[in-house]
Amino acid sequence: MKSVKTIGHSNHPIERFVALLKAGGVDRLVDVRSTPWSRRHPQFGREKLAKSLAEAGIAYVHEGAALGGKPAAGGSYDQLAARPDFKAGLDRVIEGADGKTLCLMCAEKEPLDCHRTVLLSRRLAERGVTIEHLLADGGTQPHHAVEEVLLGKEAAPDLFEDRAARLARAWRRLETKWGRAGTGEGE
Repeated sequence: MKSVKTIGHSNHPIERFVALLKAGGVDRLVDVRSTPWSRRHPQFGREKLAKSLAEAGIAYVHEGAALGGKPAAGGSYDQLAARPDFKAGLDRVIEGADGKTLCLMCAEKEPLDCHRTVLLSRRLAERGVTIEHLLADGGTQPHHAVEEVLLGKEAAPDLFEDRAARLARAWRRLETKWGRAGTGEGE
């Protein structure tokens, strides 16, 4: 079974961020930001980040065009996930995880506040990939636990609704809250 990690760069100093990746055993970082820079945190600009990672022995790949949550065409997350370039990007992530510890990176600290979870991890998990979220405090959280947190925010389930249907409803509600039922992103 393939495994992928995720992380949010948040406001970490670059040394702390690299230490979190090293502690997670990460070999390759896949940047899934549509815009790979940060005015507030310049250490996470594409070129500076790639250089810092290379110095630490971690490969850097930018996949924001295919996997970012702010495509030029806009659309809902379901529409984004249906695009051929998105599907091809997920295929590259899955193939890249073969024999490597690959980590998806976006900006948001908390997994449920970011498209790396709501758009990407969700679809990877649906394809049988095991997801582990690297947290700012150095801990980890399996994607299943993130889904349980999301389900815990929902009203009592319908007796005839299975977990997959409840989860789909919870994801849609979160996307609507973000305004992503039409546009928006958690980055």
